[in-house]
Amino acid sequence: MSDDVENNTSYDYSSYYNGVIYDSFSPCSNTELVDFGRVFLPTLYSLVFVLGIIGNGLVVCVLVKHRNQTNLTDICLFNLAVSDLVFVVTLPFYAHYSMVGHWPFGDFMCRFASGSHNTGFFSSIFFMVVMTLDRYLVIMHTKKVAKYRTLRAGFALTAFVWTLSLCVSLPAILFTKVTNESNGLSCNYEPENKAWRLYNIFTMNVLGLVIPLLVMIVCYSRMIPILMNMMSTKKHHVVRLIISIVVAFFLFWAPYNISLFLEFLKSPAISGDCDSEANLKLSITVTETIAYTHCCLNPIIYAFVGQKFMGRVLRMLRKWVPGILLPSAREFSDSSHRKSSFMSRTSVTSNLIM
Repeated sequence: MSDDVENNTSYDYSSYYNGVIYDSFSPCSNTELVDFGRVFLPTLYSLVFVLGIIGNGLVVCVLVKHRNQTNLTDICLFNLAVSDLVFVVTLPFYAHYSMVGHWPFGDFMCRFASGSHNTGFFSSIFFMVVMTLDRYLVIMHTKKVAKYRTLRAGFALTAFVWTLSLCVSLPAILFTKVTNESNGLSCNYEPENKAWRLYNIFTMNVLGLVIPLLVMIVCYSRMIPILMNMMSTKKHHVVRLIISIVVAFFLFWAPYNISLFLEFLKSPAISGDCDSEANLKLSITVTETIAYTHCCLNPIIYAFVGQKFMGRVLRMLRKWVPGILLPSAREFSDSSHRKSSFMSRTSVTSNLIM
């Protein structure tokens, strides 16, 4: 009897071939995205690398040359430039990785590049926050904080920020590894469970965008009325610069963080839609590269806008490259700096900050 039942039992597998289940589990082709990345990423990464090295390298060279005049602002600016350099030196590895489609540098360099990439990113963000808070305290509580803005405080802040950045980036070092894929060796972030992916999204969005942006908005919104009441011919220029710092930071980093957050939140239905998945990956690729270019703007925003600092840069360039056509360094001399309330060496007003 049981044999008859077993022989007469039939199983309907038609649902597996009606197109619904098959389509939902069929792999999406990312050939177009890979081809786009092979051209777009190496080009943009190389451009960001060159501009980042030149701009931040000049900042480091100028501050090292004038290290005998170092103060707290210079220490923060120096570390901001070093953070951006640590960040951009990893880009040639990722540019080559995007171009050839596999990771040829081994497991150690995979972890090292990932760790440097993340440490440079977070330390750059954290030093911008420190500089914002420093400006705020100097403008709002000038007399109270003057005695605390010492070199010792600067070195202590430096050690704290770099240690914090390294600790935040530690999972990227531990869980990034070389894996053997169908198209060759890949260097990917492969955490043990979903909790570490949630940690990665949390640090990128909260520590890398939300908190720094809130600090900038709160501090600068309280500083602007004070600056507007100052008797200065360039107070509007300073206010515009402050606004540009916040707007640039938001415009360059917010799209990338939003794209990462959407990728983390995507549902199975969305992930099964090849068009949506391709568009999301494309948006991450494009917004990531745009965000990386922000490190090229840091020297312009935080250093080169100052007359005194710009004068030092011009004098150094004239010494290194004789005959180069540059504006006269006298236009950016130290004496002219005293006549300006514009930000010098990342300070909002030289008389208050320096």
